[in-house]
Amino acid sequence: MPESKSKARSLSIIIIGDEILLGRVVDTNSGLVARTFGADGWLVKNIRTVADKAADIRAAIVAALDESDLVVTTGGLGPTRDDITKSVLIDVFGGELRLDASVTENIESIFAGRNLKMNELTAMQALVPTTCRVIQNRYGTAPVMWFEKEGRVLVAMPGVPYETRGALPEVARQVYEHFGSGGAILHREFTVTGITESALAQRLTDFEDRLSDNYKLAYLPVFGEITLRLDADFTEDGDVADFDIVVNDLKESVGCYLAADGKLSPAEILLHKLRQHGYSVATAESCTGGNIAHTITAIAGCSDVMRGGVVAYSNDVKSHVLAVDADTIAAHGAVSEPTVEGMAVGVRRLCAADCGIATSGIAGPGGGSPEKPVGTVWIAASTPTQTVARCYRFTGDRSAVIERATAQALVLLSELL
Repeated sequence: MPESKSKARSLSIIIIGDEILLGRVVDTNSGLVARTFGADGWLVKNIRTVADKAADIRAAIVAALDESDLVVTTGGLGPTRDDITKSVLIDVFGGELRLDASVTENIESIFAGRNLKMNELTAMQALVPTTCRVIQNRYGTAPVMWFEKEGRVLVAMPGVPYETRGALPEVARQVYEHFGSGGAILHREFTVTGITESALAQRLTDFEDRLSDNYKLAYLPVFGEITLRLDADFTEDGDVADFDIVVNDLKESVGCYLAADGKLSPAEILLHKLRQHGYSVATAESCTGGNIAHTITAIAGCSDVMRGGVVAYSNDVKSHVLAVDADTIAAHGAVSEPTVEGMAVGVRRLCAADCGIATSGIAGPGGGSPEKPVGTVWIAASTPTQTVARCYRFTGDRSAVIERATAQALVLLSELL
């Protein structure tokens, strides 16, 4: 936390690529960059998406440099003809291309690790402007380039998301070393579960009434949880020392619905609670098709908790693998309370797990009925002391139903622990 008030540093982000503008690729880089620097108090002034056209890229860069201390670009640094960012940067910052031996060595190392032979186009990635300083990209062949002009900094990064994600920590470190702290704009996030957004807003009415003008509270609901984001701007007035007092007031006002201090996903919250109890978990999924297991196993270190899972899409698998009584399925249907309870208990037994999660539903777009319309999902959670099943009616297309059911299943087990 800053010890005194200071003018916040400003950031502009430029995402370059026709594929982004045409919607063929979803931009994740801008959010990643904004979150990274925003957490250190940087003020994000603008996010621009531009085509692979020299004039558009140049105009965006000039405008961004005029309004911000730091500009981060992603994209347009590859070896193909549509990758023209490098030439535009020379136009803006001057200089000429030179061969950087350290970049060549980095590219050769990457290709050797992938057992590939470097071609002529890729070798040209080592040509960089003489006006830049190189930050090695250990995740790909396009180097990160650092430019300075009239006290402003531009960092050109590759557009491939995993390369941006991998290189960003080192970029951020060097930015902080160059500029120092972002300023006196502070942020904190909290994860809330077990309450609707409207009910939470009512609960926090008095808290929000107490906030001074330099504070802002945002509600960010997603499947199964709400992220509360508290922003405080001390660049004009206010006492930074009050921030901790306001944070504690918010946490006390949220009360028992506060699931985590910080932003955690439903899966991360569940893993934390399972570890607290020393429990393991297994999943039995029909309509979610393994998405719950995927969501859990996407988190590094989950192996101490996750035992295994079964995609029990057919009734035969439900009965023969999970030992759900075939007569129960025949009498009540696959999408029913007793069936999903049997799945949760069955997968616990099969995988020797302390807890089980099970889903069975109608994700659509077909298969619904007046009694069980599309979006109907039964979810069960089983612990060493209880098994609970609940019926939900989710809206949206097939993927939305699957995602909502996944999040709700994780939340349901968390609520029982």
